[in-house]
Amino acid sequence: MRIIYFDIDTLRPDHLGCYGYHRNTSPNIDKIAEEGSIFTNCYASDAPCLPSRASLFTGRFGIHTGIVGHGGTAADMRLTGKERGFDDNYLRNNWIGTLRSAKYYTVSISPFAERHSAFWFCSGWNEMYNPGKRGHEVADDVFPYAKKWLEDNGKKDNWFLHLNVWDPHTPYRTPLSFEPSFENDPPPSWITEEIIKKHRNSYGPRSARDIGGFDRLKLTQFYKRIQNIREIENLDDFTKWINAYDVGIRYADDFLGKIIEIIKNLEIYDNTLLIISSDHGEGQGELNVYGDHATACHIVNRIPMIIKWPNKKWKKQYNSLIYATDIAATIIEGVGKNVPDFWDGKSIYKKLENGEEFGRNFLVISQNAWTCQRTVRFGKWTLIRTYHTGLRYYPEIMLYDFENDFHMTNNLAEKRPDIVGKGLQLLDVWYKQMMKTSSSSKDPMWTVIEEGGPHHTRKMLNTYLRRLKRSGREEFIKVIQERGESD
Repeated sequence: MRIIYFDIDTLRPDHLGCYGYHRNTSPNIDKIAEEGSIFTNCYASDAPCLPSRASLFTGRFGIHTGIVGHGGTAADMRLTGKERGFDDNYLRNNWIGTLRSAKYYTVSISPFAERHSAFWFCSGWNEMYNPGKRGHEVADDVFPYAKKWLEDNGKKDNWFLHLNVWDPHTPYRTPLSFEPSFENDPPPSWITEEIIKKHRNSYGPRSARDIGGFDRLKLTQFYKRIQNIREIENLDDFTKWINAYDVGIRYADDFLGKIIEIIKNLEIYDNTLLIISSDHGEGQGELNVYGDHATACHIVNRIPMIIKWPNKKWKKQYNSLIYATDIAATIIEGVGKNVPDFWDGKSIYKKLENGEEFGRNFLVISQNAWTCQRTVRFGKWTLIRTYHTGLRYYPEIMLYDFENDFHMTNNLAEKRPDIVGKGLQLLDVWYKQMMKTSSSSKDPMWTVIEEGGPHHTRKMLNTYLRRLKRSGREEFIKVIQERGESD
């Protein structure tokens, strides 16, 4: 069997047609979904990019690998120490290494390892191709590598090809010549002028008033499609902003369509396992974050997971709670290998095959690059506990009704102390289980906090306080100072 894993960075599932989006962002992805299965509640255990892929490819959550952030000690994998053999057991038995032991020829086309200095990622691949732009590639930069490899090797059997594109990720740099632009399509209906006004009367890097981060021009000057937007002032600004994100999705979808055409021409489409997913989603107004992946909420950690497995009679849709690394474990068992004992990811392959119920009772998802948060997803609830706000206006506890308030506009923490108590109890149960099986007595989240807070906000306090003063929001300076999140 052949396997292609389409790894589309920063792709939130609710902006795909097959997940119910009203815009035509994903015609090629939707076709694959029609032939395969959709997992609607699949989550990255740790976000954003570096900790997410670390969890997926190693099979272990960030609390076990030590990789929970984007900088400092918590951006590097823990050393095995004196128990390490000639090679490292954890890396030899990662997702790709295990597939290679199953006689799969493994190939990655991605700049990920270089972009994040994540050289552990190199373990297990037979071939690696780096387009060389450190994640600033557009899909057309990646396509020639994929085309050549498939045309030279596609007819062979038993290979795994990882194709990584970054187009939905900021800065929105899809070529201006690419259509459609979605200018005639309405934006998502949940966001209103009232919500934007509320966001503007608040603060935080990548918020409505600070979409460029700490410097209003830091990123927006590089955005090809929204160069004139310096703040989200109204729905018109938001519409232009979300159009740029959706065009990036459509551009990545176009890339996927070209790859599908190649494998159909090679006559290998019908016996190729296709996986379409992402490392994380993207806040687009939720919790006052625009165009970034800064929280541990279900918008950021929930990812698309679409699988077309040849000759399988699986259901079209599964709604159970699972982690992305559970899917990695499922692929391993599906090709005849045992999932390593030390993995946190658990296979659901046999349950899928037998038509049995599966899924976890609750998930704990984490963020430590922009904020320090852990979130419990259980039942219809999302409970977010914030340990470090990352210079954002967040209370310690937030509770949202996933089913009736998906975009998290109404914090119910004070109104539902019973649900808050249950969520915190589940978080405590998870934490004790994780630390009991950890190789270290130190929770890497506290390492992040002790080293100065989340990497992307570290040493930015004074810069941001000056930004607040210049923009007429002095009242929030005292709020931040009282929280004690100093440089």
